Amino acid sequence: MGRMIRLKVGIAYHEKYSQYDLGPGHPYRGDRFINAIRFFKDHGLFSRQSIVMVKPEPASKQDLLRVHDEDYVNLIFRSAKENRPYDIETPVSPQILEATLLIVGGAIAAGKALYEGRVDRAVALGCGYHHAGKNYGGGFCLFNDIAVLVEFLREKYGLKRVLIFDHDVHFGNGTSDIYIEGPNVLFISFHQDPRTIYPGTGFIEQIGRGAGEGFNVNVPLPPQTGDQTYLYALNEIFVPMAEEFKPELIVTNGGSDPHFADSLGSLGLTVNGFFKISQTIRTVAGKVCQGKVILMPGSGYNPAVLPQCWYALAAGIVGLETIDATDPYKPPVEPSYVRPKAKETLANLKRILKKHWKCFS
Repeated sequence: MGRMIRLKVGIAYHEKYSQYDLGPGHPYRGDRFINAIRFFKDHGLFSRQSIVMVKPEPASKQDLLRVHDEDYVNLIFRSAKENRPYDIETPVSPQILEATLLIVGGAIAAGKALYEGRVDRAVALGCGYHHAGKNYGGGFCLFNDIAVLVEFLREKYGLKRVLIFDHDVHFGNGTSDIYIEGPNVLFISFHQDPRTIYPGTGFIEQIGRGAGEGFNVNVPLPPQTGDQTYLYALNEIFVPMAEEFKPELIVTNGGSDPHFADSLGSLGLTVNGFFKISQTIRTVAGKVCQGKVILMPGSGYNPAVLPQCWYALAAGIVGLETIDATDPYKPPVEPSYVRPKAKETLANLKRILKKHWKCFS
């Protein structure tokens, strides 16, 4: 019998992440990081032999400028100095900026650990600021750590083909805009129907432009979509596209906000649903890119379910067979209209994409 190869999984985290606290009464509080880390520790994740803790350095301005316009970066640094918010829901302060640079640095550190061969897969905790574009922020986001990671890896390690899978409840408008014209990055976003949620965009007709046409893929799901329909959509769209695109790396972002009890979203996932999504991503990565995957779980607005969901996502990437985390409330039953509506959306999306993708023709 051959020796079993133990795969290493890097987890990037810094205790100063909790300074990314947008203030009393705001849905984005810094204790999310502390609570999640405590839950991970209590459930023995960090004591597993396969886990390698990765300590981030702050991202540099040069790192940010691979993605963001200089005027925009300077505006955020100036706003931090003056304690001036970027917009009504996205405050900026020296403490928030310090945390932001460490969080972006955590994404980079996870990528470095993967491409230096220290780990086989990675989890960049607290990341996924997907509403920030090249020259704008908003939606609680200042810098797009997903794109900063991808551009860092492209410059330093010659990475060419990347699949970004965004499973946040909100459409990743910033990431989509950054890669709207690029065929080397396939961006797939699963999110709640944009007619019912911020940022109000992310429709099936938005498929990229120019050389990037067909490489921006939106899967808007009806409110109250539960685990089974979500996983059905994943197997209908994400899996075949990943197998055809054959990326060198999958970067995946999204926290607990598609959970049925989240306060800012209306999807219907359970803790176990998050685990299944993450297991699917890991399995696909194993098939198409030698298992290379970086998970960035950061969102979520119900503190009673966020730690369990982040844990479920991380556990799926780590390779656990089961999880000892459950929902604190009874999951709702998915309404009968959801599956037919989702199927109709998927059929229309495949029709739009089939001239670009063999798997749909």
